[in-house]
Amino acid sequence: MAFDSPQFWFAVLQIIAIDIVLGGDNAVVIALACRRLPEQQRKLGIFWGVAGAIALRVILIFFALNLLTIPYLKVAGAALLVWIGIKLLQPESEGEHEVDASTTLLGAIKTIIVADAVMSLDNVIAIAGAAKDEISLVIFGLVISVPIIVWGSQFVMRIMDRFPVTIAIGAGLLGWIAGDMAVTDVVTKDWVNANAKFLHWIAPAVMAIVVVAIGKMLAVRKLAEAKPIIDLADENNPRK
Repeated sequence: MAFDSPQFWFAVLQIIAIDIVLGGDNAVVIALACRRLPEQQRKLGIFWGVAGAIALRVILIFFALNLLTIPYLKVAGAALLVWIGIKLLQPESEGEHEVDASTTLLGAIKTIIVADAVMSLDNVIAIAGAAKDEISLVIFGLVISVPIIVWGSQFVMRIMDRFPVTIAIGAGLLGWIAGDMAVTDVVTKDWVNANAKFLHWIAPAVMAIVVVAIGKMLAVRKLAEAKPIIDLADENNPRK
């Protein structure tokens, strides 16, 4: 994919958006892992922890790009992205970030790298789908987006809190990529190219709508189920 082609920059924007939407948790982990370090070591812990996490993520995505050439794996990856997109729209639960803070620089770096590897399955699959077999796209997108996540994470999170539509856009993006992956799998792409090229646009659009619609519906249902419990707790609260 040429550096000056619109497809290149569209894919880069997708990768950046994926990292920003799905990278908030990683930014929180970085902050928690370094919170007990002396002030002068925190920046070093963040820098080397992020550097190691980026290197590991590039390696994981490189393997993902190669694995996605196996029949039906793109279809499975598409299903996983649909699930992740729907989950992204659900109300947050408390206690999600239980990360031990280290008192040593090496300990904090190790915590960041290990936690990022465990938490990055969604990023890896989504980026592999958006990159369309181009590892250069992955590296370029990560170089741009990771600093935004780490040093601008609080700003990004405030935007997401203030404008919830950005979360829905991110979930829709995952659905779009899932639809594209489903029609470009080894077992589907030849038939699609020969008989239904329109699916290259219809499938991503439909999956984006499906993810947002189902995610919003489940979120409303979950909030409705939780409301009686909250109301009962308020009634039993003696301070009221």
